[in-house]
Amino acid sequence: MKKSRINIVAGLAALALLPMAALAAEDDAGHGKDYRTFHTSGEIEYGSIEDSYTSDLVMYLAGNQFMVMEELITDFQKKNPDIETVYVETIPPGQILKNQLLKQGEIEGQKTAMNPDIFASVNIGHLKKLNGEGLMDEHAIYIHNKLELMVAEGNPKGIKGPEDLGRDDLVQSHPNPQTEGIFKFYGSEMLKDLGLHEKVTGNADCRSCWAVEGKTWFTSRHHRETPDRIEKGEADVGIVWTTEVVHAKAEGRPIDGVAIPAPLNKQDKVNYAIGVMKNGRNADNAARYLEYLATDDAQSIYEKYGFVRASADELALKPLGRCNTDLRAGTAASSPRCSPPLSPGPTRS
Repeated sequence: MKKSRINIVAGLAALALLPMAALAAEDDAGHGKDYRTFHTSGEIEYGSIEDSYTSDLVMYLAGNQFMVMEELITDFQKKNPDIETVYVETIPPGQILKNQLLKQGEIEGQKTAMNPDIFASVNIGHLKKLNGEGLMDEHAIYIHNKLELMVAEGNPKGIKGPEDLGRDDLVQSHPNPQTEGIFKFYGSEMLKDLGLHEKVTGNADCRSCWAVEGKTWFTSRHHRETPDRIEKGEADVGIVWTTEVVHAKAEGRPIDGVAIPAPLNKQDKVNYAIGVMKNGRNADNAARYLEYLATDDAQSIYEKYGFVRASADELALKPLGRCNTDLRAGTAASSPRCSPPLSPGPTRS
């Protein structure tokens, strides 16, 4: 059953009647917004999980680029009008890998396709894992990002930089270390660099939980939860991507950012990797999308939302290693043996 269907033109006209702050909060409240089907007619469906089995192009992508998708996919479909439907998920890629690609997944009681055409992650190790399972051969780096601190508008707590995360008077909201690569591989490393990891996290390993009671909350999906918690006064600061601060401010939300200097912001390590799934249904359409990502138009759209362009060399497809890997750096593990290939995803029952 279709959850929600909105025509872009009519929808924007109606939504314009709502206060911007209220609209933004409502948009970020529904996880159905993370599952969208784009039509060449300009229609967008929200929460139609079954479209993962039937769309002309199916993509499971890192959630922190959710704000780019409408403009990006609209431009892609204008240039490729025969690709009439594009289904896009934008949730933490660790969740996608574990719960939708390596086993049969369900979202809101609906089964999801195990064989999207494209998978992308901020963690190249996820793609190398798929390579070890016989599900992906090549990858490209298509954009970059960096860490930033999200705070309330006007920065009422006077936070000057990441060293202030050691203060006792702050309530913090950070991505969880189990499924959100932004913290598992980058935010936690930054805190360790500063000697603050144990104080801030209590070395907790959980999600949707207090890592340190009353002081540090670990989210499930930080790109939606952290701005909400800051707006509601439930948190003072959170580690996010720079692009999420840019997006929140563009929506008129009462949010500001505090820059994290390099190398603590990990900008030299944050690479968004993408590849075509070998068991996907629409290999030609997937290849066309990767070609589109390498165009100036696509890179300019990402740049508009605060992302950093990839170089021509990074955008060129390169082979993935065949064996088990370190999930951050993508280096080969000591054992040369790879897992046996998985069978293609089942058809929907």
